[in-house]
Amino acid sequence: MSETWVVVPTCLPLVLRRCHTCASERFRAHGKFRVNAHHKLIDAWLLALCTLCGETTRITVLERVNVRSIRPGFLDRLHANDCGLAAELLQDPVVRRRNHIALDWSAAWRLDTGAPDRPEGEAVEVSVRFAARIPVRPVRLISEGFGLSRAEVERLLAEGRVVSAARLGGRLTGDFTFTLKR
Repeated sequence: MSETWVVVPTCLPLVLRRCHTCASERFRAHGKFRVNAHHKLIDAWLLALCTLCGETTRITVLERVNVRSIRPGFLDRLHANDCGLAAELLQDPVVRRRNHIALDWSAAWRLDTGAPDRPEGEAVEVSVRFAARIPVRPVRLISEGFGLSRAEVERLLAEGRVVSAARLGGRLTGDFTFTLKR
């Protein structure tokens, strides 16, 4: 039997950065941008609010860039506060590195399994797809998808009843396949 599961983002992840006002480390981005023009140069920031005190922080997207070098569609998306663009920019490693931020995906995704009817005692091959680069432990996905405890999944891994070409011990952000032998 073969199944396909999809890891889907449900909202924007929390931004991990220290707040200068209250020393909290979590900011919520709502997809709002601030664009500022200086003659022919433009700056753009993604705005995020501290989850404790509400202080605003700016995540630099563009800094002193010539307006003519920016694609018009990109500029239109900035002005329209496109939430999809915010998600793309938060996942961009260059933006994260430049702004010294990390992302917390803990409550910003769900697993769609399609709720198939599985006959007992049959081996199941599952193909897991990621709609976005969300770091998730495969053990957590397997436990949620099959309704097992994590300890039970760890036991099945140790017995060799869950096998995969991918390493199932750490976090994964890309597609993988595994087989559960019952």
